[in-house]
Amino acid sequence: MKLREGHEHRPVEVHVENDNVDRALRALKRKMANEGVYKELKKRKYYLKPSEQRKRKTREAERRRRKAMRSRVRKPMAAATPTK
Repeated sequence: MKLREGHEHRPVEVHVENDNVDRALRALKRKMANEGVYKELKKRKYYLKPSEQRKRKTREAERRRRKAMRSRVRKPMAAATPTK
């Protein structure tokens, strides 16, 4: 896997304490999710043409923008409603 400029490659490490492998496995999965490994694997599952990548990127940006707008609209309304 090619690294982007400015991104440091470091292995994900999890220490097993008191022979508790299940807990260490959960911690590993959580760390991998936080690092974005699962998202990257999903993206690389099949090839996307550059034009399709641009379309996907704009769709995702639009979705994030709408989500941010929804959260901004909800917050002031919650403060404006009187409580009994």
